[in-house]
Amino acid sequence: MTTATSVSPSTLLLRPGQVSLAELRRVSAGGVCLSLDPAALAGMQASEATVQRIVDEDQVVYGINTGFGKLASTKIAHDRLAELQRNLVLSHSVGTGESLPDPVVRMVLATKAVSLARGHSGVRPALVDALLALANADVLPVIPAKGSVGASGDLAPLAHMACVLIGEGQAKVNGQVVSGREAMAAVGLDPFVLGPKEGLALLNGTQVSTALALAGLFGAESVLAGGLVSGALSLEAIKGSVKPFDARIHEARGQAGQIAVAAAVRGLLDGSEIDPSHPNCGRVQDPYSIRCVPQVMGACLDNLTHAARVLRIEANAASDNPLVFTDTGEVISGGNFHAEPVAFAADIIALAVSEIGAISERRMALLLDTGLSGLPAFLIRDSGVNSGFMIAQVTAAALAAENQCLAHPSSVTSLPTSANQEDHVSMATYGARRLGEMVRNTAVIVGIEAMAAAQGIDFERVPAPGAAATPWLKSSALIEAQLAAIRQRVAFLEQDRYLAPDIEAMRLWALESAWPAPLTQCLPSHA
Repeated sequence: MTTATSVSPSTLLLRPGQVSLAELRRVSAGGVCLSLDPAALAGMQASEATVQRIVDEDQVVYGINTGFGKLASTKIAHDRLAELQRNLVLSHSVGTGESLPDPVVRMVLATKAVSLARGHSGVRPALVDALLALANADVLPVIPAKGSVGASGDLAPLAHMACVLIGEGQAKVNGQVVSGREAMAAVGLDPFVLGPKEGLALLNGTQVSTALALAGLFGAESVLAGGLVSGALSLEAIKGSVKPFDARIHEARGQAGQIAVAAAVRGLLDGSEIDPSHPNCGRVQDPYSIRCVPQVMGACLDNLTHAARVLRIEANAASDNPLVFTDTGEVISGGNFHAEPVAFAADIIALAVSEIGAISERRMALLLDTGLSGLPAFLIRDSGVNSGFMIAQVTAAALAAENQCLAHPSSVTSLPTSANQEDHVSMATYGARRLGEMVRNTAVIVGIEAMAAAQGIDFERVPAPGAAATPWLKSSALIEAQLAAIRQRVAFLEQDRYLAPDIEAMRLWALESAWPAPLTQCLPSHA
């Protein structure tokens, strides 16, 4: 039998309805021991008792003793209720494609536990405890990425999660794929025999699309911060003007994201010797990709801030169906499983991620154009024999174009399911899933720009072979620290070399989360 490796993680108390984005970031990263606020127990117990009373009184209530979807009018006998719930989980386990990444699965387990613990789902507290036990041991259900339309909940992917709880399906233990039964044994639990409504409560809900969107949000925040650093590096490389970042300009417009981004860039550049060195350089205005960073990246930040608010609410939501209201003893069928809020949030994150990459690629192109940048052509001393960054910019352009296609809204697409009972769906799960690829693309673009900008700055610092070193000006302390971090990953490009490893190293740089305070202070999930 495979057992989970014991660790000594930090602890995190989950308060249903109040879990923050910063806490979900910790869940995503792993290495944290999750526990549930004891105050949630009474609500769960009352909700479970309400469901049991309905069964005992032989009331006919959807999801408790009826079929599902188009079969909602079919009453199920008492002695077949456990079979009903088990069959529901098994029949819905029809996902396909690659399995979801571990950080996403951790958030799925945590947010499903939080949702059930709201006390509106009618399940045993032991089910919530089991979800947290899996998360704490990093025993992660294998959940295929494709197969949800984002309405009636993320049925197929959540069914694969639920399969593990009943000893079916698969999970990863210490990175090894094992059966659901072995996974439960690895955390010291026997598989569950599901009670009335428990299978449906596990399958209904928006936890997969929400977790995917949260992963996209966290990645988008990282590439936004990286894009601000790479933009500041590019400004210094071309000896651009900081005047367009003057606070008065942005206060006059009043857009919150724009104001915050301008302040962040000023904070990054505070103390630079480079900007004061060229007051009479003759350049009247920088191109938009430099001058309009606050306006473009600020609008991206506003999108991410709105999406963050929606996703924090959704991560805490009771989103299964029907919902139990213990104050009146009612079980009310509705549509909280419809993931339209998540779909819209994912779409606006996609727009932001695409634009972060688009403006970064334009700055990259600017750096290579000696007529605009004043730097050596294609950022290489011996051009002609050497191509320098010429084709790295082509890669950036290819990825920017790909993101522009991926940014097409998914929420406007709908195909009916379940014999037209579920006649409008959100497609939130795909909309959120595609963010991972978009973030990766933008991280490459931003990383290439930062590498190119560091090259531009270093032309004054790295003497040509055989030449004597000359005095050079420093940028700000924060920018110098970023330059040092880049040089730890990639060397100055004196002549053409195999660049693919450098690009990969800079992609990882762009996905850092430990950015300087001027940047993290404006990111919604760091608050």
